[in-house]
Amino acid sequence: MIKKRDFGNIGEEYAAAYLVNQGYTILFQNWTVGHKEIDIIALHQHILVFIEVKTRRSSKFGNPEESVNDKKAQAVVEAAQQFMAKTELTYKDIRFDIIAIILNQGQVKDFLHIQDAFY
Repeated sequence: MIKKRDFGNIGEEYAAAYLVNQGYTILFQNWTVGHKEIDIIALHQHILVFIEVKTRRSSKFGNPEESVNDKKAQAVVEAAQQFMAKTELTYKDIRFDIIAIILNQGQVKDFLHIQDAFY
């Protein structure tokens, strides 16, 4: 059985490949500050996009995107603010997305990209 962290990394790799295929430029993956992490930071059409990736084996206990609650969204926003301060990047437009993946036996069973998921 794949460990939880490794399973999440596999989902993030699928998400990154999808984003590149959609014309995104990946700037960072797994950017951390303190205990907070942003799974993917990318540029798309002059927009800086912070992406939370959630990967599950099934939707038995709910869809992956449902696990991004207000507390998790706030942590991503706070990490994004710290990212902007540390890198001194200035973008007029930023966006927070969720990519939800159901991955079973190495196969993507469901994939959902939610743009402007929270802020």
